[in-house]
Amino acid sequence: MAFRGTRPGGRTSTTAARNARSPLGWLDRARTAQRAPQIAARRAAQSTADELRRRLEADAGGLSAAEAARRGGRYGPNEPVSTSRDGVWSSLIAQASNPLVLILLAAAAVSGYLRDLVGASLIALMVALGILLNTAIGARSQRAAARLRERVTPSATALRDGAWIDVPRSSLVPGDTIRLCAGDRVPADARIVSGRVHVQQAALTGESMPAEKRAVDGASGCTHDANAPQLVFLGTSVVAGSAEALVFATGRATAFGDVADALTQRPPPTEFELGLAAFARMIMQTVLFLLLFVLLVTLALGRPPLQSLMFALALAVGLTPEFMPVITTVTLARGAVRMASRNVIVKHLAAIEDFGSMTVLLSDKTGTLTTGEMSVVASTDPFGRASDATIRLAAVNSLFETGIRSALDAALLRDPRCAPAGHRKVDEVPFDFERRRSSVIVESAGERVIVVKGAPEAVVLQCSRIDDDARDRALDDESRARCTRAYESFGERGERVLAVARRRVEVQERYSPADETGLVLVGFVAFADPLVEGVAESLRSLAADGVVVKILTGDNASVARSVCTQAGIDVASAASGDALDDTSDVALGPLAEHANLFTRVSPAQKLRIVLALKARGHVVGFLGDGVNDAPSLHAADVGISVMNAVDVARDAADIVLGSRDLALLHEGVLQGRQAFANVMKYLMMETSSNFGNMLSMAAAAAFLPFLPMLPTQILLNNLLYDLSQTMIPSDHVDADQIRRPRRWNVAAIRRFMFVIGPVSTLYDFLTFFALLHWLHAGEALFHTGWFVESLATQTFVLFVIRTQRNPLRSLPSLPLAAAAFAVVAVALLLPLSPLADDLGFVPLPAAYYAFLAGATATYLGLVEGAKRLLAHFPDPMPA
Repeated sequence: MAFRGTRPGGRTSTTAARNARSPLGWLDRARTAQRAPQIAARRAAQSTADELRRRLEADAGGLSAAEAARRGGRYGPNEPVSTSRDGVWSSLIAQASNPLVLILLAAAAVSGYLRDLVGASLIALMVALGILLNTAIGARSQRAAARLRERVTPSATALRDGAWIDVPRSSLVPGDTIRLCAGDRVPADARIVSGRVHVQQAALTGESMPAEKRAVDGASGCTHDANAPQLVFLGTSVVAGSAEALVFATGRATAFGDVADALTQRPPPTEFELGLAAFARMIMQTVLFLLLFVLLVTLALGRPPLQSLMFALALAVGLTPEFMPVITTVTLARGAVRMASRNVIVKHLAAIEDFGSMTVLLSDKTGTLTTGEMSVVASTDPFGRASDATIRLAAVNSLFETGIRSALDAALLRDPRCAPAGHRKVDEVPFDFERRRSSVIVESAGERVIVVKGAPEAVVLQCSRIDDDARDRALDDESRARCTRAYESFGERGERVLAVARRRVEVQERYSPADETGLVLVGFVAFADPLVEGVAESLRSLAADGVVVKILTGDNASVARSVCTQAGIDVASAASGDALDDTSDVALGPLAEHANLFTRVSPAQKLRIVLALKARGHVVGFLGDGVNDAPSLHAADVGISVMNAVDVARDAADIVLGSRDLALLHEGVLQGRQAFANVMKYLMMETSSNFGNMLSMAAAAAFLPFLPMLPTQILLNNLLYDLSQTMIPSDHVDADQIRRPRRWNVAAIRRFMFVIGPVSTLYDFLTFFALLHWLHAGEALFHTGWFVESLATQTFVLFVIRTQRNPLRSLPSLPLAAAAFAVVAVALLLPLSPLADDLGFVPLPAAYYAFLAGATATYLGLVEGAKRLLAHFPDPMPA
């Protein structure tokens, strides 16, 4: 069924659960998880250099296949996130512990005590059906996610039986020797034993710049933090260089696995969980009050105690929304099926309702607002004047460098102006993150030239001359200032810039960074990450529907502001990560509400923003794909990831998208609101009608010489009414009902119940008067007349309550209308059927039917008026 007692993996002790409800406690645990690299480094440091050397000598030819298999059995697969899912029993137990389910199971027990085996069986069946449906749909979603994951099987290059071979990443074991090259994902936690690489580890540590990793001799080189120069971690990526490394940790023993372990803790409750708990409390309070009131009144009137208790219990059972599990599950499942057709996996059905309730979406800039694919927007000389010579020379550098090609290199080589033919590569000086530039030495027309490309600050510093209109001249202070203004102007527009320089060099065997001096500055090439097509329209649609998009990025402020402005996001109020460090949790709430852009933020700061917004009453969605996004994904009301995200991010998410598409997100929001609107229709009709009927029975018991309706008739009335509601999932939803976030509003449900319920009671009293004083009904005729009137009015009133508009202009779906008319037809035919005697019914006189038609029509009109009155309350009526 659609209710979550805990998220998968969220089984905790009472103390742990209580601590998990504290946002600060959750933040502490998440911060602990983010210190996982330091923990892993300390583990590795426990192995001395001598021990490592002994292992390397023993495995000089790598592990044998047999030894790798033996270690695989000992250490398990190299999967930081378990590929197994919660078992069926754990899923069933988690759902059965839901508070509303417990109330319904208690109602089934009471029905059994009253010897209404049919009623007890029906309630139990509805609960079981809801749980089984939700379990089956969840299992199907997990299988679909697994199939999508299997499309890409990560591999690694390992030394096995004396040969380098490609093996599945999952088969790596401690003691394996692996080879790392530019472009590789690090397949396990390992220690560099030879070579040097630069590793992008932002997904694990939050650091935006790559870190250098190299072999370190002696135990003294083993530092105890994430910046250990000799350690690389699973989930990070190599951007330059090559190295060999010895695996020391795999699977859940890796730093990556420590983050995954933190996700087994229960996060703060979601909007859905809070709303459901509040609704269950309201039902329980109303049931207990009604039970005690009726019991006291009937006992005070001298009724038999056992009969009085059975009558009171029957009323209490009648107030419980026993069909809610099935109706909610079916409603949400319809939305999940629609989204699955768009390659969107809904892992938890309740996430669809949280989607509809979402008021804030937090996301990174790259891949959401922008395509993540750079394109050239300008090629200029040193003073910012257009020049194609600069981009042609830059392309020569990109073509011949051997490190991993960046997005900027790819953009250069795609540009039609670039035709770097006629050059022969002689040597290169690879890029590193200290120099922030790369060089290639090429030969053309008998001359050797070093072509340098890199960050403007780093390249201009090495230049002594400039190419001014195809003439080389000295780079004086005035010209240097003009060059600086030229490249800074690109940065102010949010564009990335490369400087390009050249110099003739002498023939020599090897070239080094020392040759990158006395250069001639040729110019600058500017790049932009273009906006995703239609993103501005998607943002406007989300804003119009009440969802504010806030950007959390590691980029600098100028780039982020430019992109957000192009996308239509108001960045008048923005905040930096440095400012957040000096902001308390209390002060962060108002800041997070008003700022739409956060720059240079770390993963821990993202989590603080999520919790601050939740504490301010917002329903928060978080879109992320990195390892350190996982705590924020888990803490958000609805965590959203993408199929190409790291495993731990996908597992922490509630919804997995085929791509980072805001249009898909918007569709999901609308699906959630439609589902929520239909669930609210059922709750409004069920609680108000049941409350009105129970109130009428309780009041009638005070003055009638007999029970107003037999216990069996009460339960049959409730059953037939619930059957008429089973088609609600198919109902249409008015457009204005999905134009704002859908949120639980228990106060509005209670108010609706207390207003519409008494209107129903008023017409019940009118029916009592007609039956007793006009038709002079006896006990059996009274039971029959009230049974039919009660069922007809409360069933047909769904046509009024199901919409906030004029019910004549907003028609129900055909299945819902057919179900309603069928149930009323059954009610009219029962007194004439062979079952009438067993149920205590007798035929009704013709005059009664005329009264029934008039009473039903005026009742619907009065409810329509009350509905419009309630719509004007400051706390609006949920739809």
